Amino acid sequence: MTVNGIIAEYNPFHNGHLNHILRSKAMTGADYTIAVMSGNYVQRGAPAVVDKFVRTKMALENGIDLVLEIPSCYSTASAEYFATAGVTLLDKLGVVNYLSFGSEDGNIETLRRIASILTEEPPEYAELLGRYLHDGYTYPIARNNALIQYETSLFDATRVMESPNNILGIEYIKALTLRNSSITPITLPRDGSNYHDRYMNEGSCGASATAIREAIPGGGDFSTAMPDSAYMDLFEEIEQGRIMDLDDFSAVMYYKLLQEKKIGYASYFDVSKTLSDRIIKMLPEFTSFKNFIEDVKSRDRTYTRISRCLLHILLDITGIDVKSYELIDYIPYARVLGFRKGAEPLLTEIKYKSSIPIITKVADASGILYAEPWKMFRNELRANEIYYSALAIKTLTPAKNEFSTPLVII
Repeated sequence: MTVNGIIAEYNPFHNGHLNHILRSKAMTGADYTIAVMSGNYVQRGAPAVVDKFVRTKMALENGIDLVLEIPSCYSTASAEYFATAGVTLLDKLGVVNYLSFGSEDGNIETLRRIASILTEEPPEYAELLGRYLHDGYTYPIARNNALIQYETSLFDATRVMESPNNILGIEYIKALTLRNSSITPITLPRDGSNYHDRYMNEGSCGASATAIREAIPGGGDFSTAMPDSAYMDLFEEIEQGRIMDLDDFSAVMYYKLLQEKKIGYASYFDVSKTLSDRIIKMLPEFTSFKNFIEDVKSRDRTYTRISRCLLHILLDITGIDVKSYELIDYIPYARVLGFRKGAEPLLTEIKYKSSIPIITKVADASGILYAEPWKMFRNELRANEIYYSALAIKTLTPAKNEFSTPLVII
């Protein structure tokens, strides 16, 4: 049995994702493909445009055999944490042979070399990095300059490290190396729009997820950018008013910030004392979640960084919690969101080879997990309750209950 793994958000699923799945299967000869997917919150520090079960259905209808959930503490974190969590989950299943990811140029050897330097941190590279940081360069620029000076063959390192998918790819390779994993990384060049492209592309893979998300409010036509089944799934959510946006969380975010204003927010993951003070200072200006991010951001704090930090506050993701999860090797369980009926042999193989418990029923988790793993699972349920309560208020319908929500089976 040959198994390919993909780490994804599918926010939403589009033609580029389908193309990646099909090309990965052809390259690896995989019998099955597992997607490790962000749940209801994604890495740019925002709610997913549609919930995780809808996105799971999109994936299963288009070539994925099994979908597992990345916990929110990692799905809303930096590339390093996001990648480490995804790789760890795939590795602990004990059945995955390949990790396939998209990159801007598809050059696995360049990504491997950069990952090797960043993982090993040779003394000469570390000295160069420290020198550039001391001279006042931001970390990304200092790192790029140090890489180029340390190894002149990496003259295009700046271009490579400016591309989101390349950055994730490097982090995937680093995580595999640090775990001494037997999983082989492979990369495919992106076909179609770039990650942040905000326009509709008529090329072979059409628009990016960013362009699709931005087209939704204005009623733009993105039908050609998605597989038919995924488009119909998304269209149904649009018709029912179930499209989620950061500002749908404005009221609960403002209340949370007011509630903890006196003690500050520095205990939350990735929130420094300086940022906490900045949030407190700007709180009287709060009008909406998105506007507040603009109020708080600065030259050295990007919009995405602020959005992630505020989401960590809202979801009660503390620095102590994340550190404690590192002590149990990041991922202590595998939460199944859905699978294809033809994937039973894969599920059987995972059952025997996985080093972590497989959660298929939420109600069973309390009897399977303990201590920190149970704490992570509980916190994840609470984060999802916030998402579904915001969705319920928006649609004037009862909130979805994960205990009674069945797996997606295609």
